[in-house]
Amino acid sequence: MTDTAAAGAAAQRIREFRMPDVGEGLTEAEILKWYVGPGDTVTDGQVVCEVETAKAAVELPIPYNGVVHELRFEEGVTVDVGTTIITVDTDPSAGPAQAPAAPAAGEAAPAPAEPEAAEEEGAKRQPVLVGYGVGTASTKRRPRKQQQNHVRDAQAAVQAEMDATTTPPAAAPAVPEAERSPQRPLAKPPVRKLAKDLGVDLAAIVPTGPNGIITREDVHAAAAPAPSHEAAAVTGTAPQAAPAPAEAPAPAVWSTGERERRVPIKGVRKATAQAMVSSAFTAPHVTEFITVDVTRTMKLVQELKQDPDMAGLRVNPLLLVARALLVAIRRNPEVNAAWDEANQEIVHKDYVNLGIAAATPRGLIVPNIKDAHAKTLPELARALGDLVATAREGKTSPADMQGGTVTITNVGVFGVDTGTPILNPGESAILAFGAVKLQPWVHKGKVKPRQVTTLALSFDHRLVDGELGSKVLADIAAVLEHPKRLITWA
Repeated sequence: MTDTAAAGAAAQRIREFRMPDVGEGLTEAEILKWYVGPGDTVTDGQVVCEVETAKAAVELPIPYNGVVHELRFEEGVTVDVGTTIITVDTDPSAGPAQAPAAPAAGEAAPAPAEPEAAEEEGAKRQPVLVGYGVGTASTKRRPRKQQQNHVRDAQAAVQAEMDATTTPPAAAPAVPEAERSPQRPLAKPPVRKLAKDLGVDLAAIVPTGPNGIITREDVHAAAAPAPSHEAAAVTGTAPQAAPAPAEAPAPAVWSTGERERRVPIKGVRKATAQAMVSSAFTAPHVTEFITVDVTRTMKLVQELKQDPDMAGLRVNPLLLVARALLVAIRRNPEVNAAWDEANQEIVHKDYVNLGIAAATPRGLIVPNIKDAHAKTLPELARALGDLVATAREGKTSPADMQGGTVTITNVGVFGVDTGTPILNPGESAILAFGAVKLQPWVHKGKVKPRQVTTLALSFDHRLVDGELGSKVLADIAAVLEHPKRLITWA
């Protein structure tokens, strides 16, 4: 077999798994955790890593059988959709194979192929969706011998570089001038990007991390201006070298003087910001407020907690607020709609996918309960409990955050009276549920302590005029003031 043919056969054995678009229109994802390493055997459908997209943390299954040949990126690196993140040798019995050229450690992967190249590649292979395997080749290739192992060579090179970095200069043997080459500083990809952003030369930094690795603190120390002689004279002290700090796992980056900190905008925070800006400057918002006596609703919550039909379910005021909103939508169905700018149409929806704004360690997300309008109270309680638990664990799927129609945000859990919530893009309304507080209230002609809350309804004024918005908010308040309307208005 010729060298060209052998190289082609080896390349066909090495399958590249690219970062997929696990949502709708996502452009990048951060690798949170690898579950496999070079040399590990994998099977079609096996989860190999967890990534965080702009919407959620998602586990990615590999669509091949074989042995992991190479991991292209470390944990914590953000990768563009379409970039190869892992390669798999699908025929390890044929001996070591040479993988397609991979980027050096800490460097960005090459950009995805241009459209013309993508079309040519598409003629050779079919696109693969996450979790779906590809057909194996019909031709069995002959084993190849005496070929170096790419992974071992790379690991040996990295180890040699680390050993050279940690060896005292006096102990280093003399090297002919022609063979000398500048050593590549050891640093993780995020640290390299930080150095680039701050204009710091990594080669000029004295590393303090383990095995001679440059840390974030090293970069900031190099970027910080040295104390001037004038400053030293004023303070009466000479400039002192800062102690070497340990590598901090937190994503926050402390700036000069440690009076500010900068956090990269990515993941859920980045998506939320883009969505809120788009919503605020696309849909004309109107917000209305109403303060209501919810004493009877709070009593009903306590009664439902003792109801056998609600055993094992989480019963709280938010559950009844959600039910009240669904009743109000049923009485005013025109509020449950969407504005189609492209087709210049209003899309009326005969279903309610009820969004619940949830604060998670990764930021604010809004998963929704599909067909909430058709659920009984126990079913709604179970769906609400599952939604919140999944969101807190960071396991909400992209599908659970798509297709919402209206949303509830429970700002009352933070002790806040109310707010002016911004619409989720594509939705018609969002209800803010404020804190329930004991306040003096006129009840049956007398001032008495009553449980009171404030509701705020923001709506898209292209879809919902003042009259309709007022009716919806008034109906929600009426149900919470007299919860028996959950029966009479059902």
